[in-house]
Amino acid sequence: MKDKNNPLNSRVNFIPERNRLIYFCLIVVVVILGIASRKFSHELPVFVAEYSGDTLWALMVYFIFGFIFVKYTSLRIAIMALIFSYAIEFTQIYQSEWINSIRNTKLGGLVLGYGFLWSDLVCYTAGIITGVSLEKYFSRHRSRVNSKHTSQ
Repeated sequence: MKDKNNPLNSRVNFIPERNRLIYFCLIVVVVILGIASRKFSHELPVFVAEYSGDTLWALMVYFIFGFIFVKYTSLRIAIMALIFSYAIEFTQIYQSEWINSIRNTKLGGLVLGYGFLWSDLVCYTAGIITGVSLEKYFSRHRSRVNSKHTSQ
């Protein structure tokens, strides 16, 4: 049985107020950042150039799930995004002619990737944690702004 006074429950079962237009804009911004991280990788520090694309990809997945499932908790969205991202990564172990022909297209390569790397799982986790953190930060900020306006 859930204890409504337990502060852990409020953190874990957090449901932010999601606006689909804002989430759509976030998805577009993250896609642009991801493409830029590849295009301008030679301008970035090696660590950022190496890992930003996969981290941003997972952040985009988190925002897409948030866009689709606006009433779900942040934890549920995070779990769904992690399962999806990890599943895509593990499919990269499977190398067959038909799936590699999909991977050899621009879109197929961006979505499915090319080869399994453990470091990608870390990047996906970091990207999704970033998404949850951004949601919580901006939801708290919005609630503080709203409480100031209602108290005036």
